[in-house]
Amino acid sequence: MAAEKLRDLSQPIDVPLLDATVAAFYGTGSKEQRTAADQILRDLKNNPDTWLQVMHILQNTQSLNTKFFALQVLEGVIKYRWNALPVEQRDGMKNFISDVIVQLSGNEASFRTERLYVNKLNIILVQILKHEWPVRWRSFIPDLVSAAKTSETICENCMAILKLLSEEVFDFSRGEMTQQKIKELKQSLNSEFQLIHELCLYVLSVSQRTELIRATLSTLHAFLSWIPLGYIFESPLLETLLKFFPIPAYRNLTLQCLTEVAGLQFGNYYDAHIKMYNIFMVQLQTILPPTTNIPEAYSHGSSEEQAFIQNLALFFSSFYKVHIRILESTQENISALLLGLEYLINISYVDDTEVFKVCLDYWNVLVSELFEPQRSLENPAAANIIGLQVPVMLPGMVDGIGSQLLQRRQLYAGPMSKLRMLMICRMAKPEEVLIVEDENGNIVRETMKDNDVLVQYKIMRETLIYLSHLDHDDTEKQMLRKLSKQLSGEDWTWNNLNTLCWAIGSISGSMMEEQENRFLVMVIRDLLNLCEITKGKDNKAVIASNIMYVVGQYPRFLRAHWKFLKTVVNKLFEFMHETHPGVQDMACDTFLKIVQKCKRKFVINQVGENEPFVSELLSGLPNTIADLEPHQIHTFYESVGNMIQAESDAHKRDEYLQKLMVLPNQRWMEIIGKAHQNVDFLKDQDVIRNVLNILQTNTSVASSLGTYFLPQITLIFLDMLNVYRMYSELISKSIAEGGPFASRTSYVKLLRSVKRETLKLVETFLDKAEDQPQIGKQFVPPMMDPVLGDYARNVPDARESEVLSLFATIVNKYKATMVEDVPRIFEAVFQCTLEMITKNFEDYPEHRLKFFSLLRAIATHCFPALICLSSQQLKLVMDSIIWAFRHTERNIAETGLILLLEMLKKFQASEFCNQFYRTYFLTIEQEIFAVLTDTFHKPGFKLHVLVLQHLFCLAETGALTEPLWDAATNPYPYPSNAAFVREFTIKLLGTSFPNMTASEVTQFVNGLFQSTNDLPTFKTHIRDFLIQSKEFSAQDNKDLYAEEAAAQREKERQRMLSIPGLVAPSELQDEMVDS
Repeated sequence: MAAEKLRDLSQPIDVPLLDATVAAFYGTGSKEQRTAADQILRDLKNNPDTWLQVMHILQNTQSLNTKFFALQVLEGVIKYRWNALPVEQRDGMKNFISDVIVQLSGNEASFRTERLYVNKLNIILVQILKHEWPVRWRSFIPDLVSAAKTSETICENCMAILKLLSEEVFDFSRGEMTQQKIKELKQSLNSEFQLIHELCLYVLSVSQRTELIRATLSTLHAFLSWIPLGYIFESPLLETLLKFFPIPAYRNLTLQCLTEVAGLQFGNYYDAHIKMYNIFMVQLQTILPPTTNIPEAYSHGSSEEQAFIQNLALFFSSFYKVHIRILESTQENISALLLGLEYLINISYVDDTEVFKVCLDYWNVLVSELFEPQRSLENPAAANIIGLQVPVMLPGMVDGIGSQLLQRRQLYAGPMSKLRMLMICRMAKPEEVLIVEDENGNIVRETMKDNDVLVQYKIMRETLIYLSHLDHDDTEKQMLRKLSKQLSGEDWTWNNLNTLCWAIGSISGSMMEEQENRFLVMVIRDLLNLCEITKGKDNKAVIASNIMYVVGQYPRFLRAHWKFLKTVVNKLFEFMHETHPGVQDMACDTFLKIVQKCKRKFVINQVGENEPFVSELLSGLPNTIADLEPHQIHTFYESVGNMIQAESDAHKRDEYLQKLMVLPNQRWMEIIGKAHQNVDFLKDQDVIRNVLNILQTNTSVASSLGTYFLPQITLIFLDMLNVYRMYSELISKSIAEGGPFASRTSYVKLLRSVKRETLKLVETFLDKAEDQPQIGKQFVPPMMDPVLGDYARNVPDARESEVLSLFATIVNKYKATMVEDVPRIFEAVFQCTLEMITKNFEDYPEHRLKFFSLLRAIATHCFPALICLSSQQLKLVMDSIIWAFRHTERNIAETGLILLLEMLKKFQASEFCNQFYRTYFLTIEQEIFAVLTDTFHKPGFKLHVLVLQHLFCLAETGALTEPLWDAATNPYPYPSNAAFVREFTIKLLGTSFPNMTASEVTQFVNGLFQSTNDLPTFKTHIRDFLIQSKEFSAQDNKDLYAEEAAAQREKERQRMLSIPGLVAPSELQDEMVDS
């Protein structure tokens, strides 16, 4: 293949041959040709000298693809090796790129035809600038501005370069450059902005070229968020922008610029903002008269017009977020403000998710702003929880502030009332609702959760709760009026009823109890009536789903009104016979939700009843569940388990449990009885399915009954272990005879499901049972052989990972009392599981995670057992932990790291501290640095940092009394462990990152030792190192900042808990007074 000679870079590269190779790679030739071309191009890209040929290639090729290839090579060098190149090579490349750009953009024809190429060259130039400017290329901005004045096309391209530069420094710099470098570039841009500003204004006032004006507006848009304010407000810039706003060609770009200005929040330019807003509103009324039906216009508009509506929403919301207080302070601006809000409410009805998100986001801010001050007046303590500054108020002041609040509320009463209507009409679907309308207009069961809708629901719900707090009466009135229109049929559609009921369910907990009671009595009565009078299966399904959603949201009401609670539960039983898809599922889910919140109500004798509801329910149980699927029956059984758990009389409780389990127990006894006569009976597939179903029913009840499930599990436990053992032998036999494929047959899968369910049942029971050692003594020893022994005896494909999680639960539950059993557990599972999971990173994913969870449980509660291991076994444990955190599977790596930290702390406190760290200190440090600096393990960043901090603290504080280095191979005696670790780390990083200078590495390591006791500094130090070492650039680095995000979320939760209704009553972990 002639192209082989391309690999020889000792003479200038053969450009036509390179063109042919690139063409072969992109071409339609044979697969072999493409592969060969790909290989050569890869080798060229990886060759460190290829970049020296870039100028030669660019000057001699006409092919756009070849140019792009050459620029890719160059980009790699600029990103990773630029600072290591000699000065003359850097300057040569810099001047060459600048010249090509000027030459191509200086002429209208070439600028238009070579547009893609010029864009790529601009990007390369900005990459160079990030290294060179301002220190080594001081004159860059003046040069650029003077070049721009020579021709309109060069000027247009200069605008593009400035825009790229602004974005690189202000938008994309986090995780790309060190904090110091970002600061330096921002200062340079700020100080040299005068020239750029003059250029932009000059173009806008003189030029007639549409493309140039558009490019300039686009660049301004990038700059407006950070430039010094004088350039905006003390120059003719705003007037110029407002002149361009009415012109259709520039309308959207100008609006984007105005939106940036609208969002600026700094002191003294209030008048300029207000003036801009008023001129804008006058112009807007000509472009888009207030009477326009905006949703209608949007649906028929061109994409430019649609973008205009979206930009308009952004403008209003940005402006109001910052300046609404100034607008409302004077009478003459109030009408312009109300008009703007009217526009925004109309835009909110546009049928487009993105537009709606923008509006909703602002409504949420405005409404919480109106609600917040009133709440802190009523309840200063609550305001303090969430960090609001509440001034100390004198009695007279409260009235003053109170009347101001009242005036402000009255000012917004009109828009807020319209906003309630909007929220009710457009309410998003909550998670609990399973019945939806598909695109063909049929009512079906939902198959996939839509996360966007759930996020939107959360924000809408919060907004509506604030609106409800602002005026409960108006909220109630609007909802009831809309509901009566459903009943009368004038407004009846599925969608109208759905959004209304979702809104009603969402404001649960925000009204005072008596108002809520009055409101709900009417709502539930109307919905039940609607269900009676409406014909048609689909209609009934929609109404049923809405009734279930609403009642599930109001546990407080149901607890206070037994008659309603009973009616509702009986209605749910009715829906359990309704075969429309989704109705039965929702009925069972809602039943469980209601029982969890009102369980006491069902076990006490209510006024006017002959017996507690639970007895009545157990008598009619076979009829109630007659039409349900197995998984629905399991939910039903879990619900009844919850009721029984609320009964305090042990005798009654056992009687109820026995009644509840009659059906499954009869079937179980039958099966076991037949198996005693002929064991082959258990091999029948239908019998196996039956056994599985019975065990699942037991697991459901165990999960809600906890300790009280003891009599039932005792009844079936030993038979269950026998079935387990028998099925296990069957599986091993099938796999031994049929090879690995046997494990995929439906028969073996079914048998394994029974084994898994058995383990899950025992695990659920032991996990939920209160901490009673005798329960452990009763259930753990009998399982040692049938479960643990069986695990060890089985072939790998027949080992159940649930065995590992069961014993992890047991160790976590019974803690130190399990120490004697640990060697037995180790012997059964350790070696054989490790062999399964250390062949590669893919096989047996379930076993991996559960194995490390078991190890962690043992390290936490039975550490003495680990110390008794032989050094080979301990080495196996440590190797397996290192193996775990090398995993790219996030949760396995995380479990490994948490386990490692646990072990490090435990060994530090034990008498084997020196010997352990002498063996493992350096290995662990090396391995942690390896995963910290590759790009696949970013989510583990927080834990990597904690491990390193632990190791450096140990070395620094002298907690280790013996040297970490091996005196035999290292004759040089170090003054301390800290000195040795410092040198070791510098060597390790120096060899791993040849692109960093020795002084950079030394400075980093010294910094680590100085900040060992200050975690935030230690962490920032490592973050900066990762960016400097260039391992983490050009990627998404949000995982390095994950911890800060978590703290923010907790603060938000505290805030929500302090406002009635924001955390739905059905989600509160309330010990609800339920007597």
